Amino acid sequence: MTDSDYWGATRAIVTAGASGIGLEIARALKAAGAQVWVCDIAEGPVAAAAAEGFAARICDVADMDAVTAFIDEAAAAMGGLDVMVNNAGIAGPAAPLHEQDPEAWRRTFDVNVHGQFYTARAAIPHLKAAAAAKGAASMICMASVAGKYAFPLRSPYAASKAAVIAMARSLSVELGPEQIRVNAIAPGVVAGDRIRRVFTDRAAMKGISYEEMEAIALKAVSMKTMVDPAEIAALVMYLASPAGRPISGQVMSICGGLEYTE
Repeated sequence: MTDSDYWGATRAIVTAGASGIGLEIARALKAAGAQVWVCDIAEGPVAAAAAEGFAARICDVADMDAVTAFIDEAAAAMGGLDVMVNNAGIAGPAAPLHEQDPEAWRRTFDVNVHGQFYTARAAIPHLKAAAAAKGAASMICMASVAGKYAFPLRSPYAASKAAVIAMARSLSVELGPEQIRVNAIAPGVVAGDRIRRVFTDRAAMKGISYEEMEAIALKAVSMKTMVDPAEIAALVMYLASPAGRPISGQVMSICGGLEYTE
């Protein structure tokens, strides 16, 4: 089977796929020939994604009924589901742990952990059907290097991403016998609007400038550069392709050599 044959027969869903990293992933899948459905929480990005030719829906992944309905609708429309990119997540608040707002902490977990659980729970029956028919299916869970290293002032985000890593590893063992591979991707400092917001918040907490905060973050990156969202999309494409067939239960860091955080 050629690459074009493979991707032409692939049905994929990307949560939070109308902006940022998710949109780059959706674009890469679509460019390869896959059918792609995306959801996002904001009306503007969803409308823009629809204008690009994606089947796009508004959906808060923290709402179990909403995300289940979205995945069932998408799988029915595409005739199945081969690739589930469990991408939706939020940055959460920046503050010392004892000053964290409990509601903000809960919202971070509602989206980053419960949302990934609800998404996986709804997608797995469709992935099982695809794997039974075609011999393979794939789920990719978006984690972060924050789930692997200490991440001061961002404990809700770090704890939530550690939970995503643990869930992906557990699912890889559960689903491996059915030829469904599950991996987590752990990006480092990714260029875009989100990291600008994060650096702004952390700089304010530390009483330093945005430029100083950026320099501190990149100090720990051996390549001294941010990751481009398109590079993360390329990794997703590899993991979801036939070349990624023997890879499961892994946490794939894409961080430019990040060794620690401050």
